[in-house]
Amino acid sequence: MLRSLDIRDMLIIDRLELTLSPGLNVLTGETGAGKSILLDALGFVLGWRGRAELVREGAEQGEVVAEFDLAPGHPAFAVLAEAGLPQDDVLILRRVNAQDGRKTAWANDRRVSGEVLRQLSDTLVELHGQHDDRGLLNPRGHRQMLDAFGGLEDLVARTRVAWRDLQGARAALEEAEARLAAVREEEDFLRHAVAEMDKVAPEPGEEETLDASRRLMQAAGRIREDVARAHEALGSSGAEGLLRDAARWLEDAAGQAEGTLDVALAALDRALVELGDAEDGVARALDRLDVDPGELERVEERLFAIRALSRKHGVQPDDLPGLADDFRTKLAELDAGAGDLKSLRRGVGEAEAAYEDAADALGQARAEAAGELDTAMAAELAPLKMERATFATEISEGDAGPEGRDHVAFTVATNPGAPAGPLNRIASGGEMSRFLLALKVCLTSDAEGLTMIFDEIDRGVGGATADAVGRRLEALAEDSQVLVVTHSPQVAARAGHHWRVEKSVEGGMTLSRVTSLSEGERVDEIARMLAGDTVTDEARAAARALLSA
Repeated sequence: MLRSLDIRDMLIIDRLELTLSPGLNVLTGETGAGKSILLDALGFVLGWRGRAELVREGAEQGEVVAEFDLAPGHPAFAVLAEAGLPQDDVLILRRVNAQDGRKTAWANDRRVSGEVLRQLSDTLVELHGQHDDRGLLNPRGHRQMLDAFGGLEDLVARTRVAWRDLQGARAALEEAEARLAAVREEEDFLRHAVAEMDKVAPEPGEEETLDASRRLMQAAGRIREDVARAHEALGSSGAEGLLRDAARWLEDAAGQAEGTLDVALAALDRALVELGDAEDGVARALDRLDVDPGELERVEERLFAIRALSRKHGVQPDDLPGLADDFRTKLAELDAGAGDLKSLRRGVGEAEAAYEDAADALGQARAEAAGELDTAMAAELAPLKMERATFATEISEGDAGPEGRDHVAFTVATNPGAPAGPLNRIASGGEMSRFLLALKVCLTSDAEGLTMIFDEIDRGVGGATADAVGRRLEALAEDSQVLVVTHSPQVAARAGHHWRVEKSVEGGMTLSRVTSLSEGERVDEIARMLAGDTVTDEARAAARALLSA
């Protein structure tokens, strides 16, 4: 229950302290006196999105404090616990709006975000505004209202999850099919390319080796004669023979040369060793220069085959083995694709079945809730002098979506035998207000500890009908707290607590004041609502009659 509302420097309110009570609380006053500002201030402290400019002209900041009494087990305790906030049977919300637009909020003296405020507000206050019939007229909101009435949140959440899983399974299948289709378009090319590469089987570095061998074999014919001539000059009939003769002659003379030939002999030995190495190297070169014309042809054919593949695929010769592996991978995906698609299609089928189960369960629950809502509405319409009107919740099958396949529409018939139809085609303004009031009462019937606020819900009705609306609001307030902003004297007369909102000019500044009315002051206020600016004795008598009825 909302115990008090303290407003400072908000719009045209400099300071206002409003103490509320259980039961039916009524705010009355001239149009423009500031009644809606009270609701704006309450919405501000509850984190609702509303006006951008709220700070009173000339003030540094505006502030609103709302104090709520929480009964044991109130849903607000769960929100406080989840946010790690202190829990008490009194909840004090405070929010400040600086002149630069910055907003700061506290709950029980702990800083909180606007989101936490909004979560708390869902458990504390239900606002039914004078434009709520826009939602009532929009069939897109009827399903949500029915779900709220039936408490179907868990079934809706289950259906959303099933729909998300189904969409994910379908997307995975579509992606796999597209990928496989793209591979299939180049399947012939891939198989031909892999076969071609497997036939050549190039290896990294092979092209460079083949090129060097080819150049060497091509040069062999030109250089072999010179190499052979050099080999002969180095051999036993050439340099080697002469050096060995020289060494033998010197060795014969060394015995009598008293060591003077030792250095020369050692050098000759080294020279013979180096000469032998040179002769061996030249001999090996001669062997390599013995080119088989068939081998040169084979080397050239393989080299040209590798280079042709390189040009064909636009890669370096050394990258051909990796490219072949990539082609084989794509073919493997293609070969395994049929099995993957089968598995993915099975997954889509399972997801479709899960969604169908969830949507069917939700649809059945909605059908049951629709019957209960229609019964509850019939009970609510009777005391609002609409006992001859009928309200029906029609459910038809629509397109599948995250919240099921059901299309929900509220239809009414205001007179017996008249065809039922949408509210905006059947109901008048006054009838619309009463349908809305009845529906809102049904939707909040199970909400414990909720303060219900009705902003001019009685517009468009008067006389006995307005009295019926007032009596229904009075009955609704017997077990809860109801705050009504009204221009109807019949509704105001049913209040247990009555405030008048007035606007005045003080020191050149327009200010709004709220005054708690005594019994005598209530007579004058209701008389004003009946008669206008000039309050007559007859109007006061009529006001007393309303208050005593």
